[in-house]
Amino acid sequence: MTDIILRPPTRHQIRAAKISSRIVLEPPEQISFQHTVLCQTSMPYRNQGDNIREWERVQGNVYLRIEAGAAKHPGQNQWVKLGLPYGSKPRLVLMHLNAEALKQGTPLIEVEDSFTAFIRRIQDPLKLGKSGPNGEEFRAFKDQLTRLAVATVRLALSTEVRSFQVNSHIIDAFDLWLVKDERQRVFWPSIVRMNDRYFESLQKHAVPLDERALAALSNSPVALDLYSWLAQRLHRVSKKQFITWMSLKEQFGQGYSRMDNFKRMFRHNLMMVYLQYNAARVEEDDNGLTLYHSPPPIRKLLKRL
Repeated sequence: MTDIILRPPTRHQIRAAKISSRIVLEPPEQISFQHTVLCQTSMPYRNQGDNIREWERVQGNVYLRIEAGAAKHPGQNQWVKLGLPYGSKPRLVLMHLNAEALKQGTPLIEVEDSFTAFIRRIQDPLKLGKSGPNGEEFRAFKDQLTRLAVATVRLALSTEVRSFQVNSHIIDAFDLWLVKDERQRVFWPSIVRMNDRYFESLQKHAVPLDERALAALSNSPVALDLYSWLAQRLHRVSKKQFITWMSLKEQFGQGYSRMDNFKRMFRHNLMMVYLQYNAARVEEDDNGLTLYHSPPPIRKLLKRL
């Protein structure tokens, strides 16, 4: 007989379980938003390096193109190329900016205090043996905010009769550069100017998300994308909809060449998402994923939107 080795749950698994119980029992106190295009396509999961300056994704009639940008460095007196945004952090930053813009009702967003509070909630919402995010973690968030700010983002939705496209810097202006002394506190910009066209599109195409779920999933950009996708998709399904593994791999399989490896990764992230969005009705088998009509994670607000 083979002995079964039971490993103790990790800190992240404990946190996810506790957050899940709160989501079931308590209404959300904080709501974030994602643009519907970014619920159906995605930014890079990993660092693309200095040489890759463009990123494109297509999913059905939804198109995303991101072009890495550059910023004028005040100390070096020259333009410095910055890489593409990647990973969980730019997703979380953008969701927070979207929420602040919609809450304040303006593309001119006051964020200095809200950024720090948001990152504390995301990084350690239950304070499980940790004092909170440190300076290095704050700087990592600001680095991704900087990459996002200078990147040109093109969002497009196409139908048989018309095509709607936004070409913009999502963020038009803010103080980009970090302090030189890493021991100093990371200062956020007091004001962020969101692009007018993006803000107008966001008001029409915002998908509400439970911030507690984002905190539980914050270590996996795949899980964040999968949660956002299901939040946008499931309540629109009339009865049920089938999606092949190949289609899922095209959407969520960045960096995976072998289907068996992708399926293993996808199933793991799907279980993480289901723990935070247990109203989601999905079934997976050897052929793919079946989506059933389900209530969205944020119900009353979605009706108002």
